[in-house]
Amino acid sequence: MEREEEASEMEVEVQNHRQVKKFGLKNSIQTNFGSDYVFQIVPKFDWTAIAVSLSTNTVKLYSPVTGQYYGECKGHSDTVNQIAFSSDSAASPHLLHSCSSDGTIRSWDTRSFQQVSCIDAGNGQEVFSFSYGGASDHLLAGGCKEQVLLWDWRNSKQVACLEESHGDDVTQVRFVPNNPNKLLSASVDGLICLFNTEGDINDDDHLETVINVGTSIGKIGFFGDCYKKLWCLTHIETLSVWNWQDGSCEINLEKARELASDSWTQDNVDYFVDCHCPGGDDLWVIGGTCAGTIGYFPVNCEGPGSVGSAEAILGGGHIDVVRSVLRMPCEYGGAAGLFGWTGGEDGRLCCWKSDENSTEINRSWTSSELVVKPPRNRKKNRHSPY
Repeated sequence: MEREEEASEMEVEVQNHRQVKKFGLKNSIQTNFGSDYVFQIVPKFDWTAIAVSLSTNTVKLYSPVTGQYYGECKGHSDTVNQIAFSSDSAASPHLLHSCSSDGTIRSWDTRSFQQVSCIDAGNGQEVFSFSYGGASDHLLAGGCKEQVLLWDWRNSKQVACLEESHGDDVTQVRFVPNNPNKLLSASVDGLICLFNTEGDINDDDHLETVINVGTSIGKIGFFGDCYKKLWCLTHIETLSVWNWQDGSCEINLEKARELASDSWTQDNVDYFVDCHCPGGDDLWVIGGTCAGTIGYFPVNCEGPGSVGSAEAILGGGHIDVVRSVLRMPCEYGGAAGLFGWTGGEDGRLCCWKSDENSTEINRSWTSSELVVKPPRNRKKNRHSPY
């Protein structure tokens, strides 16, 4: 396996104070991974590790500070669609969960990298998303083909199959923070459904609200006071904000990508990666170009809504579509001057670093255990969204 170190310039622009911070790529490693993608990057609750899902159907773990490779969880036979560490830091601090198009939701012990449990949706199903919750925190929800399945994760028994509410793949399922009996599901059919998961769960009695977004839904998330607001990104790059309790739409930005493109001097924003919600009512949408430049754009959720000028621009680290952006909280990354991590369809995992107090040039570096492929012509159509 051949490795090559190379140096290139990267920069992060912070525009709101007219400051431009320049970064360098410390090194890049050439390995023989073909055309593998980085799909998702997620942190352990205490930030002692990050997990990275790859298009090889594996999940690898690294140190978020040093980039040290810890090991991999391998067992899925098809695309890994979502990964998440256990939210119960006391009872299961070492558990990592993953779901896949192979129809399973698996749990891994990240000390041994061995599988410790597996729930199979069966009948040729695919699992696109999962979420843990319920009034007594015993439910596991899975978003599948036209169905929302629920299990009691303590005994792996299926307790409900919600099959009448959606007419296409369910791309997202999320239990509501601070209200764990409420479950939201989002689908390619353009609908977001709110279920009450108390008691004997069924479509007829437990479907409370239906939100019609009108087009295929890619990602949803909660923010605002008591998490009453819901942001929604679609597969055609529109952005909307809803009150999930009553189903009312607060803003609907059908031209969000154009608004973001107009607010910076880079190439047009080709896609949205995710939304960033640091707390309160603040919301940023993260957009990118096919060449790999990423921008953080503030969203004004008042009145008709708008997208403001990019407040941070990360450029030069990627040469293709970026799939995941993970920003480190100040208490974990600040001491080391780390901004966060990005991963994309170029197979590259980049760590962005900023240390204004350092007399040395600021550095951004890539993990030596992930691929950096040589530049080559690639189709610029966006990859399958889920």
